[in-house]
Amino acid sequence: MVERYRTRMEDKNTFYLTDTHAHLNSSRFGGNVSELLERAHQSNVGRILSIACDIEDSVANLTLAEQFEEVIPTVGVHPLYVHEIAKGLWLDSLREMAGRPEVAAIGEIGLDYFHPPQDGSTDAEWRRTQREVFEAQLQLALDFDLSVVIHQRESADDVMEVLRNFPGTRAVLHCFNGTQAQAEKALEAGFYLSFTGILTFSSAGDVREVAAAAPLDRIMVETDSPYLAPVPFRGKQCEPHMVAHTARQLGELHNLELPEITKVTTENAFRFFRMGTLH
Repeated sequence: MVERYRTRMEDKNTFYLTDTHAHLNSSRFGGNVSELLERAHQSNVGRILSIACDIEDSVANLTLAEQFEEVIPTVGVHPLYVHEIAKGLWLDSLREMAGRPEVAAIGEIGLDYFHPPQDGSTDAEWRRTQREVFEAQLQLALDFDLSVVIHQRESADDVMEVLRNFPGTRAVLHCFNGTQAQAEKALEAGFYLSFTGILTFSSAGDVREVAAAAPLDRIMVETDSPYLAPVPFRGKQCEPHMVAHTARQLGELHNLELPEITKVTTENAFRFFRMGTLH
């Protein structure tokens, strides 16, 4: 990554939060990205990883990064969109984009066993297609020495099995809400865990226990906006500025004040996504 991401945070010698997972191109935002970013700035959020779900999304992320210095793009195909890509062509398109210096990661990619097949195929066929696309993108990440953002909804064991076949992969398990055993396997493999607003839900005691036990040098925060708004915004559309509430909850679990957990998670994001050094 390049030094373009040394923004106002370093100039003021203070630390700004990094939302490591937001879907800024979501139609739910209506294209009002500049307004989202202004609200994020007001809540001390200085960088936002704009996560891709398909080829069109990937192209749009690159455009956003050209327009807004605080937007950091990823490129990739989400497992629920694997049926939309043209055979043989999508990977060439993704490869061209992955070579751009501003791209921070391939993602989000992975396996999703929660939703039914989106193309009318059998469960077995659908999972096989997801796996093929997942594996191709993991190899692409290794080819370009990029991190990967992992989606693993009700598929944690199979995701870990696939990742073991790609040693050297730098991965973050986004929106982590798995078990302590699953977290330990991921951490033992050298991966990171990223937590969303779920961490603030009254029903998420198990997730808080996992977050509290995770080492400080392997945790990050995200919104997954426009989804999963944290307390006190539950029921509303999630935005990047809300990541501060997730960070505050994560800090409390580690007996850290908000400025301290902000520094920790931002340093982790810089290291994981290879965005250069903070100072």
